[in-house]
Amino acid sequence: MSDLSIAPKEVEGHGLLADKVVLVTAAAGTGIGSTTARRALLEGADVVVSDYHERRLNETRDELAGLGLGRVEAVVCDVTSTEAVDALIARSVEQMGRLDVLVNNAGLGGETPLVDMTDDEWDRVLNVTLTSVMRATRAALRYFREVDRRSRSGGDISRGGVIVNNASVLGWRAQHSQSHYAAAKAGVMALTRCSAIEAVEYGVRINAVSPSIARHKFLEKSASSELLDRLSSDEAFGRAAEPWEIATTIAFLASDYSSYLTGEVISVSSQRA
Repeated sequence: MSDLSIAPKEVEGHGLLADKVVLVTAAAGTGIGSTTARRALLEGADVVVSDYHERRLNETRDELAGLGLGRVEAVVCDVTSTEAVDALIARSVEQMGRLDVLVNNAGLGGETPLVDMTDDEWDRVLNVTLTSVMRATRAALRYFREVDRRSRSGGDISRGGVIVNNASVLGWRAQHSQSHYAAAKAGVMALTRCSAIEAVEYGVRINAVSPSIARHKFLEKSASSELLDRLSSDEAFGRAAEPWEIATTIAFLASDYSSYLTGEVISVSSQRA
C-alpha cells in the first residue's frame, strides 16, 4: 500500500500544450507560477513569464530556458498597473507571434485580523489578487476577440484561447486573519464564472484552480511555519501539495482535454472544498 503522505514523483509531460504559447504572471521564483511555466514547457508549449521582480524573473527565465524544452521569454510587469498589463499582453504577442493561454497567478497574502486591518492593507491585497486578474483577463479577451474577428472573416473559426486563474479554497472557507485574501479569492472565483460566459462568444474558455495549500519558500515568508504545518497536517494525505501538483491541473485546464469546461473552479485539495 502506498504512503500518500509522501509526495509522488512528478509525472512526465504528455504533449498537452504542444505548439501553444502560454503566458504566466507572477512566475518568478519557485512557487506555483514558475512551476506552471515549467510544466507548460514539459507539455510542449513556448512560454512567456512575467513578474514585478526583474532580477528574480530573469533568473527564472534563464533556469527555464536551460531545460532546453521550448522558447522562453520574460516581460517585467506590475499587475497593479492597467497600462503595464495591457503592454504585457501586447509584448507577449509581439514576441511570440500569438497567445493561446493566459495563467493569472498573481496574488498577495498576509495575516491581519480585520479589526486591525488598514484600508491600505485591504486595498493592496484586493488590487494584486483580484483586480490584477480582471486587468489581465480584460486585455487578453480584447486580443482574443480581435483574433476571433479576423478568423471568422477569413472563414476559419477554429481559433480560440484559454484563461486559467489561480484562486484558493479560502474563497469558500473561513480562516482567521484572512478576510482580505479570502474576499479577493472569492472574487476571482466569481470573475471566472461571469467572464467565462462572456468569453464563449470569442471561442475562449476561462476556468480556475482552487488550491488548499502548496508549500514553497515564498509562502513560508507570508505565513508562520506553525500555521502551515497545521494546515498541511489537516489535509487527508497529511501533507501539503507540491507546486507541480497544482501546475498539472492548470495544464489540464489549459489543454484541449478540458474542452467542455468553462466557468468552473476546480478544487486542488485532499480535503473538503
